[in-house]
This record gives sequence, structure tokens and C-alpha cells, in this order.
Amino acid sequence: MAKDEKKLVEEITPMDEDFAQWYTDIIKKAQLCDYSGVRGCMVIQPYGYAIWENMQKEMDRRFKETGHENVYMPMFIPESLLQKEKDHVEGFAPEVAWVTHGGNEKLAERLCVRPTSETLFCHHYSNVIHSYRDLPKKYNQWCNVVRWEKTTRPFLRTAEFLWQEGHTAHATAQEAEEETIKMLNVYAEFCENILAIPVVKGRKTDKEKFAGAEATYTIESLMHDGKALQSGTSHNFGDGFAKAFDIQYTDKNNELQYVHQTSWGTTTRLIGAIIMVHGDDAGLKLPPKVAPIQVAIVPVAQHKEGVLEKANELYKSLSEKYRVKLDDSDKSPGWKFSEYEMMGVPVRLEIGPKDIEKNQAVLVSRVTREKRFVSLDELDAEIEKLLSEIHTQMFEAALKNREEKTSTASDYEEFKKCVMEKGGFVKAMWCGDEACELKIKEDTTATSRCMPFEQEKISDVCVCCGKPAKAMVYWGKAY
Repeated sequence: MAKDEKKLVEEITPMDEDFAQWYTDIIKKAQLCDYSGVRGCMVIQPYGYAIWENMQKEMDRRFKETGHENVYMPMFIPESLLQKEKDHVEGFAPEVAWVTHGGNEKLAERLCVRPTSETLFCHHYSNVIHSYRDLPKKYNQWCNVVRWEKTTRPFLRTAEFLWQEGHTAHATAQEAEEETIKMLNVYAEFCENILAIPVVKGRKTDKEKFAGAEATYTIESLMHDGKALQSGTSHNFGDGFAKAFDIQYTDKNNELQYVHQTSWGTTTRLIGAIIMVHGDDAGLKLPPKVAPIQVAIVPVAQHKEGVLEKANELYKSLSEKYRVKLDDSDKSPGWKFSEYEMMGVPVRLEIGPKDIEKNQAVLVSRVTREKRFVSLDELDAEIEKLLSEIHTQMFEAALKNREEKTSTASDYEEFKKCVMEKGGFVKAMWCGDEACELKIKEDTTATSRCMPFEQEKISDVCVCCGKPAKAMVYWGKAY
């Protein structure tokens, strides 16, 4: 490869040298997003938005298969509505952006710019739920939200971001709990089978749960640098919001009952997870099922007779099944190879005069960089097979990274050493006291990520205070 063809890769800072700069370099070079003229807000560029659209399509299908319908709520919330649930408003108060004027006139009541939509859904449910026949209500919303973050980073934490938020109402506490766990499992399956990201499923501690929830469940993933990322949450609200907003229904015995509610959400921060779980020093590695371009066709010696014609023929046939790009620009093949590798395109297809003579094409995997010489008669089947292999290889590499960066600690000195020196997840016992959570955060900056559903007994006592333990917890530094 000529020197100028290496330039794209050379402009990406090695991840082991400066992981934060590596992350920023990839976002800029792959044109996923750009900084905007608004503090803490980003411009999601076409390539980045295409990833989100593919993710959205996969999640939306899953939501509808589980009986949910899409709706849309206003982006403004009257202050009086927000104030109805005390714990909820206190939890979000520091991040709320307010509208105080309409045109030149001061508003009689401030409007909150939607940080989340519980209060809006509750107000709506109080108007439309009257009888047990109206239940369950299983809604989902795709929208943007605003949270006035002090420190921002593209995709991971921005003042405005895109997400989906599910909001459901049920007749019984059991139905609400079942819904909460079901949707957490939908998220876990999506992350593992679509994004190739392994996750740990569990329950948040009371300190870390969603403001106003009875219980919050989470999927936690581990980035390449050993930091955790909360990748999706599902909340059981019980009847707390229902009582605050007077959401009642008449049951089969003609008695008034409060509904039980849930809420669950994922965001564009999952794009950040894809970058940090799978990327390398050459750029992005995109999971095939959400990659905007699954196959990039690069003609070699395209000025020679028949090459572009054959490349176009392959493009037309493969486009019926895959997301394909034919690059017939005047850039050199070496430049194109480097560019599509940096963009994380799973499969590169090379076709040149000698390949045409042999009725073959060359397939190159983004993950292994292995070249396969494939008969044009078997091209479709081989691409399908290769894309499946790439997904599996990406998942296994991410799982290996997580396992290598997961430690077990039975005493506090060992725990602190694991957090500070090794990073990653640290499994350790906890007494259930928030004071120990606060001390651990103060001493190490690590937080409780979750109490996993699959519990292990590492010891009988809390790693921090030595009192009897109640649960094993995954701890770690997080984004």
C-alpha cells in the first residue's frame, strides 16, 4: 500500500495510546457525527444515522412482535405535571432544560423539555384507562430527549439524544414484573444477536435505580478499555405513578384498582458501544446486521474492458439481498481498501480482469482480513456464510475481552487493586448498605453495575465492611 493510502489509518490514534482520542478519531474519520453549533449536541451524519436506522428497524420489529404499538407524546411537559411524582422530579431536576418564554411573552407556567416521558404517558393513561378491558396498554415511542449534561461525549452522553421509551400499564403487579423482565430479555437478545455485544443481565441497587421506580433491571456491557456501559434498562414502577396521577380502572368485580406500570429504553449510546466494543486501530468494525454497507465492491483495474460491467452486474444481483456499495470512483484500489476497512464494512469484494477470466471474486473479511477466492456461481452463498462467521467472531472476541477483564475479589484490598490496576468488571459481595456503595465510589470511582440474575457466592461477607453479604454485585468504572 502506498504511503498516501495509509493516511486514513495513520490519522487514527492507537487505542492503547489514548482510548478517548481513538474513539473521537474514529467518529470523525468514519463521519458518524459532527460537532454542532449547540453546546453538547451533535449532528448525526448519514453513515451514523444509517446505523441507527438499522438498529431501530430491528428493535421496532421486536417490540411489535411482543404486542407493543408506537405512539408519540409532546416534547414539552408543564412543570405542574412533572411535579406530581416527587422522587421522579427530584431525580431529573439537575438535568432539566426549561422553556420560559413563548415568543416575547413570559409563560404563565414553565415547560420542561422532555428528559423522559413518564409524566406524559401517565397523564394520557389517566384519560384513556377506565376498565380492565382497556388493559394492558403497551406503547412505545421513538423520539429525542434533552438532559442538560455537564460533560458530553458524542453518542455516549449528549445534551440531546435519540432513543425509544416503552411505557406500559397492567392490571396486576405480576403482569408488570413479567413485562419488565421480558423487555430486558428483548434488549439482551438484540445486543447479542444483532450487535454482537455480550451483556450481563441484572438488577440495579436502590441507589442506582431509576427515579420513581420500584425496581430497575439493566444490561451491562464492557468496552474494550475495561469500562462498563449501561446498554439498556427496564423499570418496574409498581403503582407509584398510578397513585400520583390517579390512573385507576374498574376490575371484573366492579371495584376500582390502580394500574401497575413499566418503562424501558435504549438510546443512540449503543452506537458508542459498537465503536468501543468492536473497533480496532484500523477503525470501525460493524456488526453485519446493522452495517449500512454489508458488502463493498471494489473493481481492480477498472479501466480495463469488462471490469466495470462485471462489477455492476454483481452489484445488481447482490443488492437484492444485501446492502451493497459499488465504488467506481477514481481513487486507487489501495485507498478504497483502507477506507472501507476504516468504515467497518464487514465484507470487501474485489473483482479484476484475472478474476473475471477465472469466474471468481475475492472476498475479504473486515475481522480476519482473510482473502477468499470464490466462484461467482457460489458468491451469494459464500457472502451469507461469511457475514454469519463475522458476527460470531465479533461476539466471541467481545466475550473473550469481557472474560479477561472480569475479576473476583473477596477482600477490600484485593477489590481496590482489581479496580485501580486491572479495570473491567469486579465481582464482589455486598451487604446491601448504600454507605458501602458510596465508600467504594469515593475510594475507587467504581459503581455498582448490577446484581446479576446468575448469582455466585464468592464469600459470606461484604467486600467493603465485612458484614453479612446479601448479594454478589458486578462493580466497575463506567461511561
